[in-house]
Amino acid sequence: MSEARLTEAAFERLADQELHELLEALVNCGEEVDPDLQSGVLTLEFEDGSQFVVNSHRAARQIWMAAEQTAWHFDYQRSTTRWIAIQTGVELRAELSAAMSRKLGTTVKLAVTV
Repeated sequence: MSEARLTEAAFERLADQELHELLEALVNCGEEVDPDLQSGVLTLEFEDGSQFVVNSHRAARQIWMAAEQTAWHFDYQRSTTRWIAIQTGVELRAELSAAMSRKLGTTVKLAVTV
């Protein structure tokens, strides 16, 4: 069952809010990761020079994430107010937390806002 497509303005507002909230959470993760948000692209650079990228994709009305040689596409789900990967059902913050935990070798939790 698919939800109605977001308007461009609604998508921009929701995606921008999500990326800024992620940036704020990542700033508190410690010196192992250096997050930077520019023009809808959140880049996480690690001490070894590797990067994860989370970005808003206006044309698709999705947030895309690339990490660990894998890519995810997250759609906004109004019923849960979460960004969900339709293919797997995983939530954006949960997947980013899991990828960062694997990368850093320690548990990283990026809380889901209510």
